[in-house]
Amino acid sequence: MADESLAVELTGITKTFPGVIANEDVELRVGTGTIHAIVGENGAGKSTLMKILYGMQSPDSGSIRVRGKEVDFKTPKDAIDEGIGMVHQHFMLADNLTVLENIVLGSEPTKGVQLDFAAGRQKIEEIGAAYGMELDPDALVESLTVGARQRTEIMKVLFRGASILILDEPTAVLVPQEVDELFANLKGMVDEGHTIIFISHHLDEVLAIADSITVMRGGRTVATVDPEGIDAKQLAELMVGSELPTPETTESTVTDVVELSVRGVEALSPDGRTVLDDVTFDIRQGEIVGIAGVEGNGQAELIDALMGIRDVSSGSIRFKDDDIADWSTKDRREAGIGIIPADRHREGLLLQSPLWENAMLGHQTVKPFANGPWVNRKGARDRTSTVIERFDVKTPGPDVNAIALSGGNQQKLIVGKEMIAEPHVLIAAHPTRGIDVGAQAAIWDELRAARKEGLAVLLISADLEELIGLSDRLLVIYSGRIVADLDPKTVTPEELGSYMTGVGAEASA
Repeated sequence: MADESLAVELTGITKTFPGVIANEDVELRVGTGTIHAIVGENGAGKSTLMKILYGMQSPDSGSIRVRGKEVDFKTPKDAIDEGIGMVHQHFMLADNLTVLENIVLGSEPTKGVQLDFAAGRQKIEEIGAAYGMELDPDALVESLTVGARQRTEIMKVLFRGASILILDEPTAVLVPQEVDELFANLKGMVDEGHTIIFISHHLDEVLAIADSITVMRGGRTVATVDPEGIDAKQLAELMVGSELPTPETTESTVTDVVELSVRGVEALSPDGRTVLDDVTFDIRQGEIVGIAGVEGNGQAELIDALMGIRDVSSGSIRFKDDDIADWSTKDRREAGIGIIPADRHREGLLLQSPLWENAMLGHQTVKPFANGPWVNRKGARDRTSTVIERFDVKTPGPDVNAIALSGGNQQKLIVGKEMIAEPHVLIAAHPTRGIDVGAQAAIWDELRAARKEGLAVLLISADLEELIGLSDRLLVIYSGRIVADLDPKTVTPEELGSYMTGVGAEASA
């Protein structure tokens, strides 16, 4: 007999793909009006299970019950009609539309045969007031902070009447203050009777917000636990069979040799606003320089300027002994500047292309990927196989399309192809965003090992523990300016957060 106190009940869910068992006899029970977390390594089957619940995929076997009623979802619309909404890790918003237009898109209110935007606006304002998620309906999405974009995505599913929300890695792109705001929003929703399914790799956050936690490993459910009876170390051991990794670096490998020197760099947006203002710093061989800041304060523009994607209006950028301000992105890459991009889907991968083609990106003009003007397919496949083996990318082989990999394995491929090229300078933007503790530890180990061999790293991250643990120096960027140069050995996350929000910068002015 069905348990009607459960919002969601999945029983015996099995889903296979060619050569891969994604879900095997999975069990999941989510109580109504609770926050239920799902944790597990990348490739553990979490995303597949949620895609099945949201109607994006059909299980090979097993049953789904929603509020005690057995359902058979063929499309996401079927799930939406049953009150299920999903907010994906990679936002699905149209940047050139307003908040209002994005939220109502596909569910437009009408008055007769006319669109009724006034009704849509009123409903958005009511939802925002009810859950503490006020948004400007007329703001263009491209102008929003990451936190505001996420609130827009959540508002979209609430606008469609969802009472069961699936949130996939909702804190991966947020700074601590935004995480606190999100958690307050989620608790407000639960107080109003909503049910939240929360997928995350941040175990401390899971323990802080969840009413219950389901652990998945290798496509199976291995445990459902009460957060009050377990700590992060024990949870990590359930997930991966090992202790929670730490990014802490103890020994210094910094030399006196400057690999990258940035002096007085300024840059403008297309509409003439200053987005980088007198940015100055050096990175030496064997040094990791961390950049902390609330997203949208110039980090993306700095990366673009360093990679030659954005022109600088004044200042200089020197790589070794060369002024590279006029160099193309191709010239900078070939000279030995590597990059791990902030958004693996938009900037790092061709999702519908095989892994060997993805491993070529940024390196397609040099050996082993190129043989003169021609692509060396054998060399590309061999190099990709080496990356797969060294960085433990879980895939049948180099000819699999990138879209078939879990997010963490996609990230390991991107990190691996850059590290194995042995750059002199690596710009690492959120290198462990949205990946599990095992993959995170592996990437930290690679960065530390390369640093010991002389690699100069610019580390941009929203993970304050990662920044403090890995960096030899910490710079804080705020409104396009470097406002603090801090010692990671003595700075606290609270002090760092204060500078990131401008408070510390004002106090020290």
